[in-house]
Amino acid sequence: MDEQARVGRFIDEHDLSCPPAYRLLDLSAEVGELAADATASSDYGANPDALSVKQDELGDALFALLALCEELDVDAREALDTSIQKYERRLTERGDAGSQ
Repeated sequence: MDEQARVGRFIDEHDLSCPPAYRLLDLSAEVGELAADATASSDYGANPDALSVKQDELGDALFALLALCEELDVDAREALDTSIQKYERRLTERGDAGSQ
């Protein structure tokens, strides 16, 4: 099943459509919750092997991202394909996937 379409149907069925700016703020909040989990579980990064994030929090962030894609009429799969191509190009050209 296409997960973006699944999120879109859920939004439509429950009348949860909202402006993209709100979706972006929600995404930021959900990623912030992941960061808070990571910070607490790893003792502010001092013990990275102890990192723990909750699956439902990852799900919330994923839902928020796919909902944002829906509100912006962006195909998440195409956006991901474009991103992977960008990283592959960087690896080929520079041997590093990071942005510079």
